[in-house]
Amino acid sequence: MTTPAIQNDFSYYRRTLSRMRINNLPAECENEVNNELANRISLFYADATPMLKTLSDGTTRFVSENKNLPIENTTDCLSTMASVCKVMLETPEYRSRFASEDTVSFCLRVMVGVIILYDYVHPVGAFAKSSKIDMKGCIKVLKDQPPNTVDGLLNALRYTTKHLNDESTNKSIKLMLQ
Repeated sequence: MTTPAIQNDFSYYRRTLSRMRINNLPAECENEVNNELANRISLFYADATPMLKTLSDGTTRFVSENKNLPIENTTDCLSTMASVCKVMLETPEYRSRFASEDTVSFCLRVMVGVIILYDYVHPVGAFAKSSKIDMKGCIKVLKDQPPNTVDGLLNALRYTTKHLNDESTNKSIKLMLQ
């Protein structure tokens, strides 16, 4: 989401490589990407959040292919991870243990990532009242960070979740994300 130009840059690389082949210029180098891999890379970057899309597709596929495992096993794991990250970020005694802001940033990204995964996997999503994720608390933790550092994460919750705009979503949560 933060580097949308990467798709254009990769397309430029492919066009340049194609022109070099047409003109019989030596295009062979050790870093050249073959056509099959280039096509797969293009499809990967076609999504707004390619890594998140890959993770959510994989998690959804895991749940659907393993019907013998209760879906609660997966959703409980994801909600626990979100809760752990939230508590680590909002509690001063835990927060003071972080050696760098990179650790804080990592915890914020993990929290948002597992919320989005939970939203895709759980039948009613992360924003429903029956959700095991404290969405108001998680959004508050995000909003308590310096504004420029979490804009992308808030946008990820706004635009890549599946159930935010459902009628069952609490209006106060929708307002917090506006």
